[in-house]
Amino acid sequence: MLDIMLPGEDGISILKRLKADARTADIPVIMATAKGNEYDKVIGLDLGADDYLAKPFGMMEMASRVRAVLRRSGRAAEKPQLIRVGGLEMDLNEHSVTADGIRVQLTLKEFELLHTFMTNPGRAFTREQLLSSVWCEDFMGETRTVDVHVGTLRQKLGGCGKYIRTVRGVGYRLEV
Repeated sequence: MLDIMLPGEDGISILKRLKADARTADIPVIMATAKGNEYDKVIGLDLGADDYLAKPFGMMEMASRVRAVLRRSGRAAEKPQLIRVGGLEMDLNEHSVTADGIRVQLTLKEFELLHTFMTNPGRAFTREQLLSSVWCEDFMGETRTVDVHVGTLRQKLGGCGKYIRTVRGVGYRLEV
């Protein structure tokens, strides 16, 4: 449950941040707010809210909507836990990676970086987007951190390392 009108930071910006981060994008969100006009509802739903409750609302309606959202999100949890792109295979249950059938030992950040690429094959990411996604928005280091991790990741992946392509002037993408 997320209210739009919160002290310090509004619920819309929190929702945007949740949905932009691969680690929290699947968390179901119900907007519960006094802003009940059609425009506010459309904004909330278009930004990724799973439902929208305008105050005042009854507790039975809220409980029913929560159960419905949880039922729908249960289907998302049934997603395959194996991701395959070219010769790369990532098992999310085991937190393991194989490259051309050979198991590869990755650090947590390397795993998260590869996960970002493998769940978005062909998409070009800027270094800033990768920092935000893998290292979180409050990371205070330099974008060079991404370059170093990509270089190490390419080495560890052996022949599959060539899938991680440099996009000149932009950043990186996974391309098979």
